[in-house]
Amino acid sequence: MNQLIASKEEKAINTMRLEIASQSENESFARGTVAAFAAQLNPTLDQINDIKTAISEAVTNCVVHAYASKNSKKTVNKIVIVCDLYKTGITVSVTDFGVGIANIDKAMQPFFTTKPDEERSGMGFTVMQSFMDTLHVTSNIGGGTTVTMQKFLSANRETGTAKSLKINNFTRSTKEKRAIGDA
Repeated sequence: MNQLIASKEEKAINTMRLEIASQSENESFARGTVAAFAAQLNPTLDQINDIKTAISEAVTNCVVHAYASKNSKKTVNKIVIVCDLYKTGITVSVTDFGVGIANIDKAMQPFFTTKPDEERSGMGFTVMQSFMDTLHVTSNIGGGTTVTMQKFLSANRETGTAKSLKINNFTRSTKEKRAIGDA
């Protein structure tokens, strides 16, 4: 990772661990839970949506690829999500215990997919990289994969990158106001 949200000595201000079954029905629960956890740092709506999108992709990758050929469809496998909040942002690790990725560099290339017959776009890692500030993937064949992502939150809020307007106790970002014609 090029940048780190916290030094190795810095302790997280809060930590969460979520374990879910590797089922597509749990993807929305995972993204909502991580977004709610990140909300403690008062991120912008755009930052929350970025986190939700990246988590959705990471969990979907686990569901679709991790356990595809390792076990029968009758076995329910798990996905573990660990979130650490720091003063400047969030670190999220999504881990499966599936088949692993043989060639991470190849898997991270846009449009690469191991399931072209299922109309997969091969954009999962690209989407995660686009919406998060850092992305790191580790994998062991037969032992699973961990995707670790970071999103810087506090710095953007403090510098006013996301301008907000207060309207009767309701805060709407400038971008949202333009989208609905209130700007």
